[in-house]
Amino acid sequence: MSYPTLQQLLCFDAVATEGSFQAAAAKLKRTHPTVFTAVKNLEAQLGLDLLDRGDYRVTLTAAGRSFHERARTLLLDSQALRDYATQLAMGEESALTVVIGDLCPLGETLALLRRFFDACPQTRLHLHFEAIAGPWERLFAGEADLIIHHIDKGDTRLEYVDLFGVEVVPVVAPGFLKFPISQAITPERMRDYVQCVIRDTARETAPRDYFLVEGARSWTVSDQLMKKELILQRMGWGHMPRFLVADELRSGKLLAITGRHFKGGTAEIVAARRRDAPHGPIAARLWQYIADQAPHLKAAVRREAAPRRRSRARRR
Repeated sequence: MSYPTLQQLLCFDAVATEGSFQAAAAKLKRTHPTVFTAVKNLEAQLGLDLLDRGDYRVTLTAAGRSFHERARTLLLDSQALRDYATQLAMGEESALTVVIGDLCPLGETLALLRRFFDACPQTRLHLHFEAIAGPWERLFAGEADLIIHHIDKGDTRLEYVDLFGVEVVPVVAPGFLKFPISQAITPERMRDYVQCVIRDTARETAPRDYFLVEGARSWTVSDQLMKKELILQRMGWGHMPRFLVADELRSGKLLAITGRHFKGGTAEIVAARRRDAPHGPIAARLWQYIADQAPHLKAAVRREAAPRRRSRARRR
């Protein structure tokens, strides 16, 4: 018996996962006859019926399911080997693209990147700032080597390094509301007030909204600093990362309306990259550097407001 070719296994896997020869051909960007012949020859070489073609949708036979599990392992190993060869051939990258999400404290995050790229003067840093789903879209589209943002940690396409948590708190300016602030404020009472929200920078995926009060008027802004200024000017209210409004909350220029109905939340910020993409030596060094510096970065973010609290305690 001759050995199955990689082409045959790829065609068989595509048919098994897509459920039809036509869909498999579209996925592989090959013709229907090419995929059909590859799978037919594979079955002939193995002496097995791998597919049940009796129904409208092609399904796997019992032997086909068992064979597919082993074939998937081989295909994944083959892809990893190709990625490794690509990585070896890349040499040191001339440029890396990093996307920073809208909830990151820029001072600490940029300082981290500056320290690394100061030691890599031959590698140009392309830095982008994206909001909500924008960083994920850039990463999955192959337009970013690394993102610093919150992610779905259950997404097996990604590997990540935990960095720090960012508390998000609902805030208003004094005098903005026509009723007293309490922990019992409901979404219904806030529906008459303009809510400031960040514009999702994703271009292809459907826009996402967080903490949005249904039925309320909303104004969209491009970044957190603009959002903060609108709230300070009593042009609206909204949820802000606490590190960005800590001084205003302490001075009373902004008031938190956290309570039973507006609980805020915490975003877990990570550095993330794709598992299935090859990473050159500079990207690999950056990844390891971030992993090594993660505890220090987390401590720096926590320290941001701590000295002011201690000094106020001494004045008491």
